[in-house]
Amino acid sequence: MVATCAIGPIQEAFPDNWTWNIDDKSPDVELCSRREGAYFYTDPVIDSTGTAAVRGSKGFDRGLHYWEVTLCEPTFGSSVMVGVGTKKAKLRTNNYEYIDILGTDCESWGLNYKGYLFHNGRPTKFTDTFYAGTTIGVLLDMNVGKLSYFKNGSFLGTAFDDLLDINSELYPMIASTAAESEMQLGIRGSKFVSLEDLCRRTVRRYVDYANIDKLCLPQPIRNELKVL
Repeated sequence: MVATCAIGPIQEAFPDNWTWNIDDKSPDVELCSRREGAYFYTDPVIDSTGTAAVRGSKGFDRGLHYWEVTLCEPTFGSSVMVGVGTKKAKLRTNNYEYIDILGTDCESWGLNYKGYLFHNGRPTKFTDTFYAGTTIGVLLDMNVGKLSYFKNGSFLGTAFDDLLDINSELYPMIASTAAESEMQLGIRGSKFVSLEDLCRRTVRRYVDYANIDKLCLPQPIRNELKVL
């Protein structure tokens, strides 16, 4: 049996071993042999020609998940991003189109190095600018549909809280427009709720507080539902 441990903000987490997916990336992204380091626009002759992204090798539709990404090079250019996306999320642009690709539409959610959140093409100022050496932590809680961020271990806040309506797995993603930029995948961990907890959360999702006492359930269970 695999032992649990504290991983980032998750207590009693199981270490995870997903990596960046060599078969699910822009051709302008190179991966190291362990597929934890990602390098963008590495051609020494041809500069950046657009925006490139890569998806993680594992998607999540339930449970609590945390991972860290370190920005290894000086941040510059239009966009360097960390976030999540569905299997349909865009992985590249061409023709010198430099965009915040994570969050450009409804299939992805992202945070860029300038501190802006993006989803459906809409930017929202969230935090201060990130620089080289910054480690960005991502906490994806698919039990309640929330995506939160950390900076060098400090909680920045909840960025998105409406992910329960996504009928799809969400994959870790990173993206960049900057030539010769590098990001390194760090610690990864997951924690899954019990079947009982999952049932309670599912009921609470569809029954608002005012109607809980109308359910044909024992009072102790109804009391538990009220605090979810």
